[in-house]
Amino acid sequence: MHGTPALGPSYSHFSHVDPNAPKGGRLVLSRVGSFDSLNPFIVRGAPAAGLHLTFDGLLQRNWDEPFTLYALLAEAVTTPEDRGWVEFRLREGARFHDGSEVTVEDVEFSLETLRRHGRPNFRSYYAEVARVERRGPRSVRLHFGAGGNRELPLILGLMPILPKAAFAGRPFDRVSLEAIPGTGAYRVETVDPGRRVVYRRIEGHWSEDLPAARGQNNFDRIVYDYFRDEDARHLAFQSGAVHLKAEGDLRRWAMGYDFPAARGGRVQMQALPHRRPAGMFALVWNGRRELFREPQVRRALGQAFDFDWVNSTFHYGLYRRTASYFANSELAASGAPSPAELALFETHRGTLPPAVFTMPYTPPGDAAEGDLRRRLRLADRTLEAAGWVVRDGRRVDRQSGRAFAFEILLARREDERLALSYARNLERLGIEASVRQVDSTQYQERLDRFDFDAIVHGWGQSLSPGSEQAYYWGGAAAGEAGSRNYPGIADPAVDSLVHRLVDAATREELVTAARALDRVLLWGEHVLPLYHDTADRLAYWDRFGRPARSPLYGYQIETWWEDAAKAARLPAN
Repeated sequence: MHGTPALGPSYSHFSHVDPNAPKGGRLVLSRVGSFDSLNPFIVRGAPAAGLHLTFDGLLQRNWDEPFTLYALLAEAVTTPEDRGWVEFRLREGARFHDGSEVTVEDVEFSLETLRRHGRPNFRSYYAEVARVERRGPRSVRLHFGAGGNRELPLILGLMPILPKAAFAGRPFDRVSLEAIPGTGAYRVETVDPGRRVVYRRIEGHWSEDLPAARGQNNFDRIVYDYFRDEDARHLAFQSGAVHLKAEGDLRRWAMGYDFPAARGGRVQMQALPHRRPAGMFALVWNGRRELFREPQVRRALGQAFDFDWVNSTFHYGLYRRTASYFANSELAASGAPSPAELALFETHRGTLPPAVFTMPYTPPGDAAEGDLRRRLRLADRTLEAAGWVVRDGRRVDRQSGRAFAFEILLARREDERLALSYARNLERLGIEASVRQVDSTQYQERLDRFDFDAIVHGWGQSLSPGSEQAYYWGGAAAGEAGSRNYPGIADPAVDSLVHRLVDAATREELVTAARALDRVLLWGEHVLPLYHDTADRLAYWDRFGRPARSPLYGYQIETWWEDAAKAARLPAN
């Protein structure tokens, strides 16, 4: 995205892989919930996990650089200094799973189909292509409209390529369990709807010996098994039916692995540090609801969160409090804003909170503001000033008498104890917060329609944030069903800073814009920031080999392999 790629034209493989990794074996992973679709590109349905294995982009990301792409489906890419267009030359011999060759016509079809019928992020990104020009039998040039989005050549480079012929007489935007022929190293082998999907590696796949793919995609089969809840999933791991589990529950990490296989070393536990942004894991207020339209009210609600108690009681003190949308990275705002940040704020001085210009942000519920009792008193005063008073022990609107009551919607059982403990604290303010858990399909449908009061949700971030920020926080996305702007943010200052972020010509400009955006989002109090970890905590049966080092973004399971000698020593399952 910025600067010079770390790897030159003659590179043989990525630095975070073992180019001699053996092929073979099986990897069984797990998910909680269900699925009803093998089309991950549309809003409808709950797509099966692992479908990314079946599709390649024109270019391949190197996870050891902030945002640099290398040739894959496309063997060459050209873009001018102003990045007003990008041209891809397709690799001869690149094929779909049905054996047909990838053509320029397929690229054109993919672009047009995804921007008409794809998920909102596809529609948003690809709508910026103003014109498609064929430059030869294997070359296509995509011209961009006005706006100067320097990230677009890279975004288009990651576009999945779909086979036009496969959709003759087949609607693209319908939920279906019929696999789409992709270009990836794996194809769907079997499907047990809602319960299991199995992917099989394609022997002699066209990309196998390319530098961008060497040392990756090593397992013959990758299986995703689905379970009704986290407890069932964990029991399956203990039995050996699941091979690897990324553990996000630190209480379970501390207490849930005391079983014979773990004590005997057959199950390994590793906390692998990473250097990627932790993102924002938060309780999200739906600002479309009248209850949550005022920032001071949202902050007052946050004062009832007791991070220190939650962290020590549920997570053994291992989490860190999140105070940035880009925590654990150089993109996170800290201290007072820099002169460069202040310059970006200046045109919005009349609409931004004054604190944005002078103060570092402290999340509500932080111990720096005193103990829980003191914070609840502060919240009570704020709510009273906003017109919410206590009558007969209930918080009500001073004029209408309407009670301050809302629902926290959940899909994951492990979020329930967090929500219930928080709801108990809100009771002390006279606020009724009910907690409701629904199945994953219903949850996603309600999120797509923004049909909720509050949710627990996490947004991932990269070291090179760009166009996806408009999909997360942009005003246009606030009213677009299926977008990830769950708080309903519609702020011209946010839109302007997202534009500056996307438009950054240097790494320094990008970091400045990211920090400025971070401050404005934080002081908007759109979410109650919760907590994050700075390592990937993995539990796995000792049957794997893996590269000597993890990349910048953390471990990549596609670079691991089955160690046949280790696997043979484990009980068959």
